[in-house]
Amino acid sequence: VFVVSEKGYGKRSLIDDYRITKRGGKGVKTINITEKTGLLFSIRKVTDQDDVLLITSKGITIRMRCDQMRVIGKATQGVRLINLKGKDALASVTNVARTEEENESDDETLIETNN
Repeated sequence: VFVVSEKGYGKRSLIDDYRITKRGGKGVKTINITEKTGLLFSIRKVTDQDDVLLITSKGITIRMRCDQMRVIGKATQGVRLINLKGKDALASVTNVARTEEENESDDETLIETNN
């Protein structure tokens, strides 16, 4: 599970960390809401083979690999994913499946970097 707050904080948590609630349940806390993080903006189901796109109202787009994000507990505030300046705000969050070409080019880049 990938969650993002309105001020650009986010995190990955395991789906197994969330208990199943029944009718009349009070819900499950997924992110620590503070003035620093802002309210919950988006929640997405992701896998290690996905990338996540964060798009701001000013058109800034950041693409991150899910397999490079550390999985942390569900009751934490997360880490800063994007630095929003001034009146800029998140406009959209979506996950994108990587293609085989992207996976191969990423592997080649890692090999070139390590040499």
